[in-house]
Amino acid sequence: MSNESQVRADDRAHVFHSWSAQGLIDPLPIEKALGSHFWDYTGKKYLDFSSQLVNMNIGHQHPRLVEAIQEQAAKLCTIQPAFANDKRGEAARMIAEIAPPELNKVFFTNGGAEANENAIRMARLHTGRHKVLSAYRSYHGSTATAITATGDPRRWPNEPVAIGVVHFWGPYPYRSPFHSGSEEQETQRALQHLRDTIVFEGPGTVAAILIETVVGTNGILVPPPGYLAGVREICDEFGIVFIADEVMAGFGRCGEWFAIDRWGVAPDLITFAKGVNSGYLPLGGVVISDAIAETFRERPFPGGLTYSGHPLACASAVASMQIFKEEGIVEHARALGDDVIGPLLKEMSDRHPSVGEVRGLGVFWAIELVTDRDSKAPLVPFNAAGAAAAPMNAVAAACKERGLWPFVHFNRLHVVPPCTITPEDLRAGLAIIDEALTVADGYCTA
Repeated sequence: MSNESQVRADDRAHVFHSWSAQGLIDPLPIEKALGSHFWDYTGKKYLDFSSQLVNMNIGHQHPRLVEAIQEQAAKLCTIQPAFANDKRGEAARMIAEIAPPELNKVFFTNGGAEANENAIRMARLHTGRHKVLSAYRSYHGSTATAITATGDPRRWPNEPVAIGVVHFWGPYPYRSPFHSGSEEQETQRALQHLRDTIVFEGPGTVAAILIETVVGTNGILVPPPGYLAGVREICDEFGIVFIADEVMAGFGRCGEWFAIDRWGVAPDLITFAKGVNSGYLPLGGVVISDAIAETFRERPFPGGLTYSGHPLACASAVASMQIFKEEGIVEHARALGDDVIGPLLKEMSDRHPSVGEVRGLGVFWAIELVTDRDSKAPLVPFNAAGAAAAPMNAVAAACKERGLWPFVHFNRLHVVPPCTITPEDLRAGLAIIDEALTVADGYCTA
């Protein structure tokens, strides 16, 4: 069995880490995980309030999911995508069954970035147009077109990559780019801005609008009432494909199978990954409307992946969805948001002057930290690094010291534990955050 020193030595000598300056990081070696917790090699136990990368929806090491992977590995580890396979077909059918009625086909990928990459490809070929509109506050993946569609700073060092992407401002009532005074006004002005962007870009050039149903890493921004329905109407008016990026928001995270179900809106394409099988094996995909699927009935789709619909990954998705249904995990996630997270975060916001706003759904929440509630000045500057990021680093360190692993982005703490977390563990984690927020309070200027 590996010991901590060997794990650390191998990592530092040979592993090249994503999104990192290799000489400035010191990754924590992790020995094991179970449920909502993981342990380092010293035996220290952490409550996983980040669900790793907001993908461990079913929790770590769910025994039935592990068993399903083992059973499939004993039967058939892999078969190439051109063949039919029982688990591949079953997973596709089960995903189509929980999607809106007119979305009945699934193209499998290895993750969310490839899902968005292929959804954009489908939209362009279906419409014969080339432009894609996406929001500034967004993340869609790190492959060529997906990173270009991404609005956040991870795009900057990758430019120029792909062409034809235009960014627009999505709704964000707390920091309204439209200077709105209400959610209703935010919806109205955001939709007018989107319409104006399309008109000035040329409606006949726009293939797709790509939107995270609930914006994830960039703020857990829940769309105000009427916004998604308005996007659907604009897409219908101009013949534009509506792509709902549900990679982070889907599969129970927002207390729905797909977050968009909450608003009763049907997009043309849904991209998914993460929660479909909680990352036990790499899997993502695109759920495709009948109209777009028809485009490729006699016209070949010019895309594919060696591991598309990998049997092991699909077996894990089938088992995961069965477990979700039998254990009521979607309903559990919704109740946790309504009965535990929402009320307790509201209480925290009343106690801590550093809390500007709390917002979210299900087990998908953000605590936005500020130095002054009146001015809404963020606790750290946009895209802060180095010394400028010290206040948020201090808040994160206070969580880790107390045995909670947080999800931190810019000036926000995100509350994103597994959808299966118990109310007791959830309350314990929120109590730790409550203590850590006193660190943030120390930076308040008002």
